Amino acid sequence: MAKLLKLRLGVSDDPTAFQPSLNDCLEAILGQADLLMTDVINGLVTAALPAGARRIPGFQQASTRLAIEGLSANTKAVCATYRTELTRIVYEGGGKEQVHTEALRFEDLRLFEDAELDQSIEVARAQQEVSHAVDDVLPTLDSLMSTLLGWRTCQPGLNPLRPDVFVRALQSCLAQHVPEAPVREILIAPAAGLLGANLRKLYRELVDWLVSRGVEPAVPIGGRVQQGGGATGTPVVSSMAKTLLTLDRLRKLLAGDFDSQVPRPDFLYTMPASMAMLQDMKQVDVLVQKLEQRAPPPAPTAAPDLLAEPPPGAADAPPRLGLQLGEEVVRLMFDNLAQDKRLLTEFKRQLKAIEPAVLRLAQQDSRFFSERTHPARQFLDRITQRSLAFTMESDPGWRRFLMTVEDSVRWLSSKVIDADTFGELIGHLQAQWVEHDQGLVQRREDAAKALLHAEQRNLLAQKLAVEFAQAVEGLDVADFVVDFLKGSWTQVVAEAQLSCADGSDDPYGYRALVDDLIWSVQKNTAVRGRARRLVRMIPALLAKLREGLDRIEYPPELTARFFNNLITIHRAAVHEGRDAISKAAADAVEAQVSDFSHSLERAAGIWLDSREAQESGFVEDEGFPTAQAAAPEAQALAEEAGAPVRPGDWRTGTWVELMVGGEWVRAQLTWASPHSTLYMFTSLSGSAHSMSRRTLDRLWSQGQIKVVADRNVVDEALDRVAKAALKNSVDGNS
Repeated sequence: MAKLLKLRLGVSDDPTAFQPSLNDCLEAILGQADLLMTDVINGLVTAALPAGARRIPGFQQASTRLAIEGLSANTKAVCATYRTELTRIVYEGGGKEQVHTEALRFEDLRLFEDAELDQSIEVARAQQEVSHAVDDVLPTLDSLMSTLLGWRTCQPGLNPLRPDVFVRALQSCLAQHVPEAPVREILIAPAAGLLGANLRKLYRELVDWLVSRGVEPAVPIGGRVQQGGGATGTPVVSSMAKTLLTLDRLRKLLAGDFDSQVPRPDFLYTMPASMAMLQDMKQVDVLVQKLEQRAPPPAPTAAPDLLAEPPPGAADAPPRLGLQLGEEVVRLMFDNLAQDKRLLTEFKRQLKAIEPAVLRLAQQDSRFFSERTHPARQFLDRITQRSLAFTMESDPGWRRFLMTVEDSVRWLSSKVIDADTFGELIGHLQAQWVEHDQGLVQRREDAAKALLHAEQRNLLAQKLAVEFAQAVEGLDVADFVVDFLKGSWTQVVAEAQLSCADGSDDPYGYRALVDDLIWSVQKNTAVRGRARRLVRMIPALLAKLREGLDRIEYPPELTARFFNNLITIHRAAVHEGRDAISKAAADAVEAQVSDFSHSLERAAGIWLDSREAQESGFVEDEGFPTAQAAAPEAQALAEEAGAPVRPGDWRTGTWVELMVGGEWVRAQLTWASPHSTLYMFTSLSGSAHSMSRRTLDRLWSQGQIKVVADRNVVDEALDRVAKAALKNSVDGNS
């Protein structure tokens, strides 16, 4: 199989062929699906033999042997299923309905059924086997595939031939042909190992083929190749987590299954609330005597087993498992936060000081794990998200922010820890931040209003452009006039309509002017007295045009160019062709290639006047140099956190690094227009940077904008806890 792909694609015998396309690669690999699955089945058959060097003891069970024999007897059907599943996943974006490690979220875990948990472990075990096999060759393939996808930087998550695609197809294929879950769990890891060995050969052949045809690899993020491109970060796993934290136990914690084991105060050891009543009933002496006679608890003779669950019927057994598991989840969460490179060192020290308070809360209130709206979770979310605004401790506002966090640490050390305490602390923090934020919020609101108005005007202008295009259809009109009407003048008419309080369709007569302008510049209009009419109408026409363009603050240089061309045509029309000089000048103007079609459409039809652009920090789409260096660690960190790769998937609150004036600026997506045509990013200093969707896409593709965090940092830390639990589940069942 090692040379089959190379021979099939003709690397040796057709060196002058064109570079392969993405579709060529996909078809070539999908063509090997049958061979991949055939080798897997043959390997399983060999491992099931009673004697042999590759014998696997677990395969000697009757049910497992029968399953392997069934796969072997139906090899053709199994291969067809695998090929179909692989094709579907490759072309339809990755089998999103499948449960897999990248999709595992801490918050969703409590909703999982047993079958989904088993499926997660099953796929994770298979992915582990395949990833180990292809880890050395995968980064190069990711770079080459990124180039074929049109990216200048390496995007491993977009590779349609990444290993997890083959694993999901394998899992789906086995699920159809080996319905018994216990048997499938035995087969999945060996089958994935066989698949990984052959997939590595296939990857190598594909890399050799692409390189031999001149495909250049995309630039790795940060200028370095990362081994193990399929990984999603290194989770923090302590020795306790390796023995205690598993998916099943974590799901029980989120579902509150350990709540019944939470210690309750033993009210038999306390005195009744109403001593006066007992005194009247002459019962005080009797009560005290009973309490004195109660035997003290025996001293422990050996260290307790922290992981041992209480035996059935042991109602008084200490609730060790639930408390220890909750404590470990909190510790892992804070360990993940401590290793997060996006957070500054001094802020991490404050988080470490907050950890004991959160631990005490989690022991009393399991809602901390299951409710994102829990005050303690909200507190951690707010301080960590706000900390992302700072890239270094010398940034303006950093000391003021750090002082509020330090104040929070002192607050927690002096209070009884419960949900209400954290709720009060959030209010206290907001009161400290509001003075600084008030001006920023007002500026953001003003900028958002300007952008919203611009989007409404541009959408209305698009409808008017269709109407004006129909008005000039079939008429002999100069191209620059047609483009001016369809672009610039639609903005004038749309702005007039939106700014009119009474809802008039044409409050200033700008829409009615269109017919006069078209008539005045037609090349073939034989109308008696046309010259006299032009002489009367041109001054008012030009004045109206200037008035409308001034209303939208049309660029002066474009205004001058348009009127120079228009006056040249009008002069020749007034002379009715009798002046050779003016006629030649008009002919030259009409023959020019129009540049007005791009004057207001550089950003996909989005036009902002100077006031709107200034208020929102609008970034014009005039082409950007390719970034040679990514924002420090930003993209790699975002990929570890599982941030989406396409700007269209970003949501309000996303933190990014944006190249502005040759320097990286940390900013947050604070507003997106209802129709997703305009986006605004704001830094903590209040500087706004808005842009069209086209500009955003271009900045992204050229490495001028990088995602820092798409989700709450605390949520990402907890997701890594869930992935650690998955890893422990896989290792424990291997």
